[in-house]
Amino acid sequence: MICLPCIKVLEPIFSDSNMQKKNMRHAAAKSVFLIWAAAWSLGAQAAEVAVQVLDNAGQPLPNAVVYAEPAGGAPAPAKPRQVEIEQKNKTFMPLVTVVQTGTPILFPNHDTVRHHVYSFSPAKTFELKLYSGVPGSPVLFDKPGTVVLGCNIHDEMVAYVQVVNTPYFGVTERSGSVRLESLPNGRYTLKAWYFTMGPNQAALEQPLEVQGDGRAVIKLNVKAVPL
Repeated sequence: MICLPCIKVLEPIFSDSNMQKKNMRHAAAKSVFLIWAAAWSLGAQAAEVAVQVLDNAGQPLPNAVVYAEPAGGAPAPAKPRQVEIEQKNKTFMPLVTVVQTGTPILFPNHDTVRHHVYSFSPAKTFELKLYSGVPGSPVLFDKPGTVVLGCNIHDEMVAYVQVVNTPYFGVTERSGSVRLESLPNGRYTLKAWYFTMGPNQAALEQPLEVQGDGRAVIKLNVKAVPL
């Protein structure tokens, strides 16, 4: 169990150095993630947890999903809000999206060609047949798990949706960092997932207890699946 003890000074844990440009396939071969986490109080009953994900070469890892599930496995109260995954230049944007179970996602097509968006993933099987512009209604992602998106016309188009049973989540930026906001004090399971792990590999996890101000260092190991 990682407990965040109360301390007065929070040591800096983020690097301002620019991330070296890497090919995604090269990044997929990395086998170890290091996750640095810090938390500080936002009030008597809530905290913000800052996380940085690094690969085994010590480089920041963008597009990693990080989320905290309350202990006991009970789903947190739903806070559904519509999310958009756009199609531009025959590319899904963003590449990786994380949403809470029960979230509707809209798939606007901003290209001049039509797309046929689909997924065969067990967590969400659907298809939006050839269309342009904005579909008439969003797709409801009502089951937790990994959803791999594709286009039936353009095979190079791929994206990922991670559906989680918690409102405390985020996707790491170029710096490899993300903040999980408004976590009530208590025990959680901190989880991390990267799209090259594949849809059948469970997210990495680490017990975490939030008790006001403090910092913790969390190391998680994973064997990623090369693309």
